[in-house]
Amino acid sequence: MAGVTDFVTRHGLWTAAQDVAAADVIERINELDVVRFAFSDAHGIVRGKTLVASEAVRALRTGVTCTATMVLKDLSGRTAFTVFAPGGDAAGDMVMVPDPTMFRVLPWAPHSGWILCDLYRTDGSPHPFCSRSLFRRTLARLGQHGYVWRAGLEVEFHLFKLADRQPAPDEIALPGPPPNILPLNHGYQYLTELRYDALDPLLEKLRLGLQGLGLPLRSLEVEFGPSQVEVTFSTSTGMDPADFMLLFRNATKQIFAREGYLASFMCRPRFPHAASAGWHLHHSIEDASGLPIFPHAEGLSPTALGWLGGLLRHAAAAAPFSTPTINGYKRYRPNSMAPDHVVWAYDNRAAMVRVIGRAGDPATHLENRVGEPGANPYLYMASQVASGLDGILTNADPGASADAPYTADTPLLPRTLREAIAALRASPCFRSAFGDEFVDYFVRLKQFEINRFLSDVTDWEQREYLEIL
Repeated sequence: MAGVTDFVTRHGLWTAAQDVAAADVIERINELDVVRFAFSDAHGIVRGKTLVASEAVRALRTGVTCTATMVLKDLSGRTAFTVFAPGGDAAGDMVMVPDPTMFRVLPWAPHSGWILCDLYRTDGSPHPFCSRSLFRRTLARLGQHGYVWRAGLEVEFHLFKLADRQPAPDEIALPGPPPNILPLNHGYQYLTELRYDALDPLLEKLRLGLQGLGLPLRSLEVEFGPSQVEVTFSTSTGMDPADFMLLFRNATKQIFAREGYLASFMCRPRFPHAASAGWHLHHSIEDASGLPIFPHAEGLSPTALGWLGGLLRHAAAAAPFSTPTINGYKRYRPNSMAPDHVVWAYDNRAAMVRVIGRAGDPATHLENRVGEPGANPYLYMASQVASGLDGILTNADPGASADAPYTADTPLLPRTLREAIAALRASPCFRSAFGDEFVDYFVRLKQFEINRFLSDVTDWEQREYLEIL
């Protein structure tokens, strides 16, 4: 029996449900060799530590310490903040506190357990840069107004054969060079069964892995572009959709890597004739009894219209969360099945927000098509909740449905990450919903990435200027 001196008990960090689940988790851990304690950083990258089973049982309640600099790094691994500033705690420890309800045994590594963690400071206070905790707080605020978040996932990614897997000694860098990759098909045969059958041996490994993790898998599809795949999941509520997305993406990369393939959630790879990959977020809200809020006899309910108006009003400021990479903004092109204007429409895939369902249909929901598949799921969904709730509370008007989204008389989506970051920096909505500390942190983290990009000499510049000038 755990004593009152353990970290979880001392600071009251588990719910009753987590406390009950922990007993079952201990029994399952005792049948394993190791357990991976994992958390999501601000980019949605899974980081953590692996403990042998005997230590993992103890760590359920004591937590696992790791350096706080893990949440201060950009995607290259560079630290974007001054770590040793006077009076700061960035060079110290933070504590990964496991969520026993998120324990899994990895089907592709059955000797291994996996458990998702929240981040805390060593004094037991929530770490201000924990994106999972931020989403939980955002959902709690939504709940205070009597609403429950429901979302389903529709995610595209690229699947390539790795031509080589071992970097040369002179290729070790921050970041290293991209791997050499080969396509699995030449694309442009959307939903063709023969194309699916050709990938079936690989996709079966993915299906078995995802269903083995208990994820609500709906479909596996061969998408339009070369080597492009799409996976969809049934809807779920609360934290689950974001947790499922994190687990899905991590599992997909690991399953295929073991087979010698690269699953990439990069939005637009530099590959001949590549198609952009998106993450379409299907979502709605319901009341505490599960009754859907969005349907109305004449289309969308007044609450749904306010929510939709909020998504449009805050689209630019929310873009760094839905599209957090420099590369992702190269997807926003006219006539490309990706949005480029801040606009909504009934059942039109060119719009930023597509309304699905009419005239009292209980399945009526919104599909926000703005996201890229590499987005941090907690921040992407939190941005939607914060925007939609603000729209409800202020009776935001979404305007009329657009018949021609690519030529609509509405603002364009941000054209660059720098433009999107400027909108976030100036957003009262997100500063109120997420707090100044988190917004300033995220802006600084992404600005560091932008500054590195602007200081790098690209292949485009070399081609454009070297010979002619």
